[in-house]
Amino acid sequence: HVQLVESGGGSVQAGGSLRLSCTTSGFAFGNFALAWFRQAPGKEREGVASVDNIGIIRYADSVKGRFTISRDNAKNTLYLQMNSLKPEDTAMYYCAARPPGTYPHLWFGYDHWGQGTQVTVS
Repeated sequence: HVQLVESGGGSVQAGGSLRLSCTTSGFAFGNFALAWFRQAPGKEREGVASVDNIGIIRYADSVKGRFTISRDNAKNTLYLQMNSLKPEDTAMYYCAARPPGTYPHLWFGYDHWGQGTQVTVS
Protein backbone atom coordinates (compact mmCIF):
# COMPACT_ATOMS: atom_id res chain seq x y z
CA HIS A 1 0.00 0.00 0.00
CA VAL A 2 1.64 3.23 -1.20
CA GLN A 3 1.58 6.10 1.23
CA LEU A 4 3.02 9.61 1.10
CA VAL A 5 2.41 11.85 4.08
CA GLU A 6 3.43 15.50 4.09
CA SER A 7 4.10 17.55 7.19
CA GLY A 8 5.71 20.82 8.18
CA GLY A 9 3.35 23.31 6.66
CA GLY A 10 2.08 26.32 8.54
CA SER A 11 1.71 30.07 8.58
CA VAL A 12 4.73 32.33 8.42
CA GLN A 13 5.51 35.93 7.68
CA ALA A 14 7.16 36.96 4.45
CA GLY A 15 10.89 36.32 4.62
CA GLY A 16 10.46 33.36 6.92
CA SER A 17 11.30 29.71 6.44
CA LEU A 18 9.59 26.35 6.59
CA ARG A 19 10.79 22.80 6.08
CA LEU A 20 8.38 20.33 4.57
CA SER A 21 8.79 16.59 4.98
CA CYS A 22 7.20 13.72 3.09
CA THR A 23 7.43 10.32 4.68
CA THR A 24 6.70 7.42 2.37
CA SER A 25 6.11 3.70 2.35
CA GLY A 26 4.94 0.93 0.07
CA PHE A 27 7.21 1.45 -2.92
CA ALA A 28 10.88 1.31 -3.88
CA PHE A 29 11.71 4.83 -2.79
CA GLY A 30 15.30 4.82 -4.05
CA ASN A 31 14.23 3.96 -7.59
CA PHE A 32 11.62 6.69 -7.94
CA ALA A 33 11.84 10.30 -8.95
CA LEU A 34 10.28 12.57 -6.33
CA ALA A 35 8.86 16.02 -6.51
CA TRP A 36 7.04 18.77 -4.71
CA PHE A 37 4.06 20.40 -6.37
CA ARG A 38 1.84 23.19 -5.16
CA GLN A 39 -1.61 24.50 -5.91
CA ALA A 40 -2.91 27.89 -4.91
CA PRO A 41 -6.64 28.68 -4.81
CA GLY A 42 -7.96 29.29 -8.29
CA LYS A 43 -4.70 28.24 -9.94
CA GLU A 44 -3.44 25.12 -11.63
CA ARG A 45 -1.10 22.77 -9.84
CA GLU A 46 2.53 23.50 -10.63
CA GLY A 47 5.78 21.68 -10.15
CA VAL A 48 8.11 23.27 -7.64
CA ALA A 49 11.15 21.01 -7.35
CA SER A 50 12.14 17.51 -8.36
CA VAL A 51 14.94 15.07 -7.61
CA ASP A 52 15.37 11.93 -9.65
CA ASN A 53 16.73 8.56 -8.56
CA ILE A 54 20.34 9.54 -9.32
CA GLY A 55 20.10 12.89 -7.56
CA ILE A 56 19.54 15.28 -10.44
CA ILE A 57 17.62 18.25 -9.09
CA ARG A 58 15.50 20.78 -10.91
CA TYR A 59 13.52 23.78 -9.70
CA ALA A 60 10.81 25.98 -11.03
CA ASP A 61 12.20 29.40 -11.85
CA SER A 62 9.97 30.99 -9.21
CA VAL A 63 11.73 29.18 -6.37
CA LYS A 64 15.33 28.91 -7.57
CA GLY A 65 17.75 30.17 -4.95
CA ARG A 66 15.12 30.04 -2.19
CA PHE A 67 13.97 26.41 -2.01
CA THR A 68 16.07 23.28 -1.60
CA ILE A 69 14.81 19.78 -2.28
CA SER A 70 16.52 16.76 -0.79
CA ARG A 71 15.88 13.08 -0.27
CA ASP A 72 17.01 10.60 2.35
CA ASN A 73 16.83 7.16 0.80
CA ALA A 74 17.64 5.49 4.13
CA LYS A 75 14.57 7.08 5.71
CA ASN A 76 12.33 6.99 2.60
CA THR A 77 11.73 10.68 3.16
CA LEU A 78 11.65 13.72 0.90
CA TYR A 79 12.25 17.27 2.12
CA LEU A 80 11.71 20.80 0.92
CA GLN A 81 13.53 23.61 2.70
CA MET A 82 11.81 26.87 1.89
CA ASN A 83 13.58 30.13 2.71
CA SER A 84 12.78 33.77 1.95
CA LEU A 85 9.13 32.89 1.62
CA LYS A 86 6.84 35.25 -0.26
CA PRO A 87 3.07 35.67 -0.14
CA GLU A 88 2.90 34.17 -3.63
CA ASP A 89 4.29 30.92 -2.21
CA THR A 90 1.00 30.44 -0.38
CA ALA A 91 -0.48 27.15 -1.56
CA MET A 92 -1.20 23.55 -0.70
CA TYR A 93 2.04 21.64 -1.16
CA TYR A 94 2.05 18.03 -2.30
CA CYS A 95 4.80 15.48 -2.58
CA ALA A 96 4.67 12.98 -5.41
CA ALA A 97 6.57 9.97 -6.71
CA ARG A 98 7.19 8.77 -10.26
CA PRO A 99 8.38 5.31 -11.26
CA PRO A 100 11.42 4.87 -13.50
CA GLY A 101 10.76 5.54 -17.17
CA THR A 102 10.86 8.00 -20.01
CA TYR A 103 8.48 10.92 -19.80
CA PRO A 104 7.64 13.76 -22.18
CA HIS A 105 8.45 16.48 -19.68
CA LEU A 106 9.78 17.14 -16.22
CA TRP A 107 6.52 17.19 -14.32
CA PHE A 108 4.76 14.33 -16.12
CA GLY A 109 4.07 10.84 -14.84
CA TYR A 110 3.76 11.37 -11.10
CA ASP A 111 1.18 8.85 -10.00
CA HIS A 112 1.65 8.57 -6.24
CA TRP A 113 0.54 11.60 -4.25
CA GLY A 114 0.27 12.74 -0.67
CA GLN A 115 -2.70 14.54 0.82
CA GLY A 116 -0.93 17.90 0.97
CA THR A 117 0.19 20.37 3.61
CA GLN A 118 -0.87 24.01 3.66
CA VAL A 119 1.69 26.80 3.51
CA THR A 120 0.46 30.34 4.14
CA VAL A 121 2.77 33.34 3.85
CA SER A 122 1.53 36.74 4.94
